[in-house]
Amino acid sequence: MEKKNSRIAIIIGTKAELIKCMPIMLELQKQRREYFFIHTSQHNLGDSCEEFGVKRPDYVLGIEPAKEIGTKFWAKIKLTTFLWCIKTMFNIRKIVRVIKPNYVIYHGDTMNTAMAAAGSSSILNPFKKWKNVHLEAGLRSGSLLEPFPEEITRRIVDRFSDLLFAVSDLSEKKLKKEMSFVRGKIKKTGNTIIDSSLITYKKAKKEYKLQEKEYALINLHRYENLKSKKRMRAISEIIKSVKSNAIWPIHSTTEKYFKEAGLLEEIKNKKNVKIIPLVNYFNFIFLLANCKYLITDGGSIQEESLVFKKPCIILRKKTERQEGLNTGINFLTGLDVEKTKEIIKKIETDKIKINNFVNPYGEAGLTKKIVEILK
Repeated sequence: MEKKNSRIAIIIGTKAELIKCMPIMLELQKQRREYFFIHTSQHNLGDSCEEFGVKRPDYVLGIEPAKEIGTKFWAKIKLTTFLWCIKTMFNIRKIVRVIKPNYVIYHGDTMNTAMAAAGSSSILNPFKKWKNVHLEAGLRSGSLLEPFPEEITRRIVDRFSDLLFAVSDLSEKKLKKEMSFVRGKIKKTGNTIIDSSLITYKKAKKEYKLQEKEYALINLHRYENLKSKKRMRAISEIIKSVKSNAIWPIHSTTEKYFKEAGLLEEIKNKKNVKIIPLVNYFNFIFLLANCKYLITDGGSIQEESLVFKKPCIILRKKTERQEGLNTGINFLTGLDVEKTKEIIKKIETDKIKINNFVNPYGEAGLTKKIVEILK
């Protein structure tokens, strides 16, 4: 007797989650397998579903924020954030009970979606028959405050997941060390961002044109950096030290805090630094794939830098993507201004060689492995 395919519910709240779940959704559609798309409305996904070729949400919880706002709560964690999270948990519980899936899938480290999804489909459903699945499991920085609150969220989400898709050898090893706390089954699969970025770049090459001159790409938005004027001043000094052309697609939150700190105008006065509005993922990946190097405090961009073999300067004290530090092209600066300036100088004068390395997060096509596990 032929075994029926599993019923799958995928819970997504942010654009980043959609980007990383997109390869799985495309593969399920390719195999003509049904899945249920639950959108928590944390971000406005706008036309993203159509652009990526995935179906629109089957269920939308609440009202999406305006398109120009990157997140529902700016960069501060307030009481409204927790209240929204609790409300979302009960809404998810109600829908999952109707769907009755075999697997409930959520991605990453967001408190408002990943943690709400893990909690609602486990704590609020003690007699559940489905398995909770955490994509991108096992990433750890070793500090609860770096990045905040993502490091805390990841540990909680991993705790309440039945199936943990570890993104690397290191993440698998860390999960195994936490077996007294983490009780789910661990499977090393790699990170879907590999397929996401390659799928996106293939389409982007048909739409966007190369810049005339060599450039650095800047991406900044971390909460722990934006809440500290000392860190923002250090970041400003680092950006002003860039000698090559630079493109900075700026988040509305980042622009707000740099302006309030009186630092944005200083950077705007640098003729080689071009600050532009935030661009869509297709444009961003095209800029990333063709830049000379990256300056960022982000997370996924560290993984994308490895896909396209671009030196990546990480403006953080800690990183949960520690695997990349062994490739020779990811540099954790600790926000040391002089150290960072020296790295930038070496990159701009071609004194840092990019050697061949095996991507610790996997190779193209790894999404099929994940979908096979979910059959």
